[in-house]
Amino acid sequence: MEVIIKIKLNDSVIARMKKGEYVQGSLHLDSKTGEKAFTAYARRSRGAGYVPKTIAELENGWLKETKTLIIRREAFQKRLGSPRIMAQMDRGNQQAKDVLIDREIIEFC
Repeated sequence: MEVIIKIKLNDSVIARMKKGEYVQGSLHLDSKTGEKAFTAYARRSRGAGYVPKTIAELENGWLKETKTLIIRREAFQKRLGSPRIMAQMDRGNQQAKDVLIDREIIEFC
């Protein structure tokens, strides 16, 4: 048994599909027309130069920066237990603060 389903697509979606690109979006029933419609997601690429630059290596992670963000990442082993993990979190937070303060002092002096 074959079923034919008609889906309303924009010209831009068809053009992207002809190029061989993936088109992500949502397929829904249009309440006004009663037809199935596909709405493509308007995604932006991160563009060139997005790669985060490492500011410092911390005891259990790292501190990086992009054009708009400062990112801090840490990972801990579960076997250490909550008290030790919390102590390491505090040390990592203090290290990150110290690095940022040193960076500001060097930059403005």
